[in-house]
Amino acid sequence: MGGEANLFSPHHRIQKDDRCKLLGQNPVVIWFTGLSGSGKSTLAGLLEEELFKSGVKTTLLDGDILRQGLNKDLGFEKTDREENIRRIGEVCRLMNQSGLVTIAAFISPFKKEREWLRSLFPSVEFVEVFVDTSLEVCEERDPNGLYRLAREGKIKNFTGIDSVYEVPENPDIVISTAGKTAETAVEEILKHVIKLIRRV
Repeated sequence: MGGEANLFSPHHRIQKDDRCKLLGQNPVVIWFTGLSGSGKSTLAGLLEEELFKSGVKTTLLDGDILRQGLNKDLGFEKTDREENIRRIGEVCRLMNQSGLVTIAAFISPFKKEREWLRSLFPSVEFVEVFVDTSLEVCEERDPNGLYRLAREGKIKNFTGIDSVYEVPENPDIVISTAGKTAETAVEEILKHVIKLIRRV
């Protein structure tokens, strides 16, 4: 016999709540979703800076870094992209168990995978932030030329071009970047999450 049948969950004396008490905060996963170029990474980085300055213990998960390490064996077909999110979700769960505030910015285009992510955590410990930036604006920005390459057929399965982005139906926060500075958007997010993080 092998596989999951031989796996057991050990009971460690130090538990999640012990870590949260030590850190003086509640763990929250703040998950940014949106098209490539929507501003997810910028907002995630600024949010971490603001939380860090206020004494919150955070970690920031970056898709490019994970693709170079933990997920470097994955491609960009639908099944690989789903596995990419599955692994990231499990990393978020480990960070959550450690009592950290985890900030993650990933396109995560499929409704099913975002629902699965939410199911991993208590409702007060998961915040979905939809960065609502139009495809047209994202293509205009196109800092790495990815949309251009996708339009030319040199990149396949690119979200928004030849792979669908399923718009979130009930995100916790919607950030429309049109006519709004990144700093203002981060203030909106902070107002929502800080009350979840503070232990009273």
